[in-house]
Amino acid sequence: MRVSTGEATDGTVLPAGSPVEVLLAFLKLGLTCFGGPIAHIGYFRDDFVVRRRWLDETTYADLVALCQFLPGPASSQVGFSIGLMRAGYVGGLAAWTGFTLPSAVLLVLFAYGAGSLGGAVGGGLLHGLKLVAVAIVAQAVVGMARTLCPDRPRASIASVAALIVLLASSSIAQIVSIACGAGAGLILCRGPGAQVSGDLPIRVSRRAGAAALAGFALLLVGLPLLKGITDSQWLGLFDAFYRSGALVFGGGHVVLPLLREAFVVPGWVSDEGFLAGYGAAQAVPGPLFTFAAYLGALAEPARSLAGAALGLLGIFLPGILVLLGTLPWWSELRRRAGAQAAMRGVNAAVVGILGAALYNPVWTTSVRGPADFAIALIGFVLLQVWRAPPLVVVVLSACGGMASSLVAQ
Repeated sequence: MRVSTGEATDGTVLPAGSPVEVLLAFLKLGLTCFGGPIAHIGYFRDDFVVRRRWLDETTYADLVALCQFLPGPASSQVGFSIGLMRAGYVGGLAAWTGFTLPSAVLLVLFAYGAGSLGGAVGGGLLHGLKLVAVAIVAQAVVGMARTLCPDRPRASIASVAALIVLLASSSIAQIVSIACGAGAGLILCRGPGAQVSGDLPIRVSRRAGAAALAGFALLLVGLPLLKGITDSQWLGLFDAFYRSGALVFGGGHVVLPLLREAFVVPGWVSDEGFLAGYGAAQAVPGPLFTFAAYLGALAEPARSLAGAALGLLGIFLPGILVLLGTLPWWSELRRRAGAQAAMRGVNAAVVGILGAALYNPVWTTSVRGPADFAIALIGFVLLQVWRAPPLVVVVLSACGGMASSLVAQ
């Protein structure tokens, strides 16, 4: 692989920095980046474009466009790309490690401590965290619908996708919704192509890209088959995380219904524990996908640090593989009107999937009466209207849940 931005005397393009430099820069962000993927992208721009000048505005905008086009956690993919550009493959790994590790450690600690929370106060705290999920997901649905469903065709695609997920009992309903969204987008969402600039200054060879795409597809198809042959619980756990990470379009919150289908439906994690962990994930910095570390530490097949590590590897790996696989062809692909139309349909479908998840399981398992609705509504207004930091909403909702539980006694 050839990466920017220095040049040796023989003309070979060389990395401009060291993996240690990248690790330290992203570790700082992993400890301080609150607010979700959109906020993370703003933090990255301020640090790497404005302050450190590792890349220019145009290159950064192209990286963001690519990562929003692909399945997977967009902010983590942008961070991996910056590390890749700065210090090669090891630099990409260093960027991912630094940005991911702090929140993963905090959520694993919460997973081990959540079981000891008993009584009215502990139960109220966990219920308050579930109400955080109501407010956070409602805000995500409203924001994504405004951006990704601004016209009748895309609003209709989102509505149909929501109905498919709500009315179908099959575990593949979400995949069907995404596929239908892509097909509908090709027919209904064609329009003027987005303006694009030149090539990205990251060079991944076509051979390496093809190998990454082959690995992505092989794992996606082969893991369920291998799980059925071996009946290994660990393999089943890895497959659940990998499949969830491979099918996430449109933002980190969309992983919620995928992970619930993979972990709550088989009985590996309770609905209460799942939503409490999701609420806690809003209180920590870094990528939302580190929720997988919490699930890996809590899920019945593992319940260990090894399970947490497997969760992180499984949920982030597909996004990295598809990123590496797309880089060699991105400049040509992003100019195709058909690809842009299909992605408009896919993005509209994921809004519908997330809207369905807002009702079931988020609403149906969290809001039990007027007091719960009031707490969730206050959290939503604080996020949507007052632009309060998610950490503030987490704290207030947790306190509200504890107070409500004490009053009910």
